Order: sequence, then structure tokens, then C-alpha cells
Amino acid sequence: MKIIVCVKQVPDTSGKVAVNEDGTLNRASMQTITNPDDMNAVEAALKLKDETGCKVVVVTMGPAPATGMLRELLAMGADEGYLVSAREFGGSDTYATSQILAAGINKIGMEKDDVLFCGRQAIDGDTAQVGPQIAEKLGLPQVTYAQEITKTGETLTIQRALEDGYMTIKVQTPCMVTCIKELNEPRYMSVGGVFEAFSKPLTTLGYEDLKDDPLIDATTIGLKGSPTNILKSFTPPQKGAGMMLEGNDKDTCDKLAGLLAAKHII
Repeated sequence: MKIIVCVKQVPDTSGKVAVNEDGTLNRASMQTITNPDDMNAVEAALKLKDETGCKVVVVTMGPAPATGMLRELLAMGADEGYLVSAREFGGSDTYATSQILAAGINKIGMEKDDVLFCGRQAIDGDTAQVGPQIAEKLGLPQVTYAQEITKTGETLTIQRALEDGYMTIKVQTPCMVTCIKELNEPRYMSVGGVFEAFSKPLTTLGYEDLKDDPLIDATTIGLKGSPTNILKSFTPPQKGAGMMLEGNDKDTCDKLAGLLAAKHII
């Protein structure tokens, strides 16, 4: 059994977000982090590895520097990493990205008892589309928003978060599951893990490696093959400083009421 985890290197949105003229993110000018929800997916896979001894494979699509992120995940305990990277893949939207990643997963291979984990969504797009789209293209059953996962044989029992509660679903493997932050607390790298990470296999899959897959078509990958058109991208303006009113007497309340009335809030 193995667990494949799709991860993404995303801009650190706590800093300034730069945008290119064509509407795509200027990732080269920003600091990057591993997408937070993907870290929960990695931890879920590592927890199952601790329980069952299964193999954990991490895969990402991105530029060459994303290998640093993969090495960090190998240091956490993953066994193998794959970087899907080629100029032909640049500028892909969620549809094109799912095409490429699905082809990459086909290259890696999924057996009867394997599982695919993804984060709920990426903080740079917030679409929550890539994981489910990969599942559709691979013909896998899918369960989203997992907040608890238990594996018994070839069955996963998943507690799926809802707005007003949860539902419990049983699904046969192979399958795809998206994970949310409530599922777990990602572990840290260990010193020994850091040393071991550089002896673990890390493979790059380029266009030539995937071009024979039926999912790889010049009309459905990259920026030109992406059906999503970005009308405008911009950094929202910073909010102004708030006003603090001190005191708990009638005068303070009257002042607050006057300010709210002046803004037509009351």
C-alpha cells in the first residue's frame, strides 16, 4: 500500500503579493511556503504510515526550486518525492493542473489499496477544485473535507465536515480524500529526518516523460490550454487604523452612538 499526497508551493500571503501583466502571480518575487492544507494531508499520510508501515509519496507541480519543499516533506517522513515540471506546464489553471497531475500520478502508478490525499484548497487560489478534478480524471471515488480518517483493510472510514455537523462515509480504495486543518497538527522535521531526506529518491517528471499520457494535450495544458480567463488581479487596499474609545460611562456610549449615526450604521 502507498499513499500519494499532492502538495503545492504557494506564495506567503502574509507579505506583498505581486501580479504579472497577464494576471498570473509573479511567484519569483515572493517568499514561498508549503500550502497549509497540504501539510495536513501529508500528516494524515504519515500517521497512516506509522500505523500500517505503508509508503508515502509526495508529488508537486512547479518550478525547480519546489524540490526544496519536497526535501522538507521527505525530512518529515515521506519516502519518495516527484516534481512535475516543464515550461509547457507553466500558467496552468486548475483544469490544466489537474490534467498534468493526473498524468503524473498515472506515471507513478496506483494499485488497488492505494490512496490519494490532497489539501482542501490552496491559499493562492482558494478554489478547492484540483483534488476533485484529479479524482474525476483518474476515475477515483472521492471524499472531501475530511476531519477524521480511519483505515481498515481496503476501506477508509472518513468523518466529513459539514457547516452544521459532520457525516461519516465509508469508501473503498483506491480513492481520493481532501483534508482540512481540523484533521491533525502537522509534525516537525527531525534532525535525523533532515539527514535521511537527501538519500531518499526525488524524481523530476518533465513534458517528455508525460507526453504519451492521453491526458497530456497541448490544447489543455499550460496557460494557452487553461479555460479560466483572469479579468483583473490586484492587492486589496490596506484597512485604515481603527478608533478606540475608552471608558464605560454614558458619555462614551453617547460618543459611540454619534459616530455610528454619522456613518449611517444606526
